[in-house]
Amino acid sequence: MTTLFSRIINGEIPGRFVWRDDDVVAFLTIEPMAPGHTLVVPRAEIDHWIDMPEALNTHVFGVARQIGIAVQHAFGPKRVGIIIAGDEVPHTHIHVIGFQSVGQLSFATADRNPSAEALDAAAEAIRVALRAMSSPHVAD
Repeated sequence: MTTLFSRIINGEIPGRFVWRDDDVVAFLTIEPMAPGHTLVVPRAEIDHWIDMPEALNTHVFGVARQIGIAVQHAFGPKRVGIIIAGDEVPHTHIHVIGFQSVGQLSFATADRNPSAEALDAAAEAIRVALRAMSSPHVAD
């Protein structure tokens, strides 16, 4: 069965993409814990992150690092963290989240109704930061 993330990757459901390459995409979550909260997702439908082939795992985490650097530049958080939960969608994904305090890193505190304008602005801020880093994979 096609996952929700595959439907976003395939354009069946809209997404605010900031990164696209042959193996990995990154797009903003619709329920952010902080501005710029981004999901890094392999195109392959792999349920559990520990089941990714080693090369793909390395690439996914490398993209997460690049997104983290971009989030740091775009939003200036105290830290950038990652969460790998995988319970809500059976398709490997890494949450990349800038935060001021560790208490922000909770699905219970996520904004369940962010404005489209805020999400669009956050996505563009990350794209701008990625372009400044000379990334060849910035999503249009």
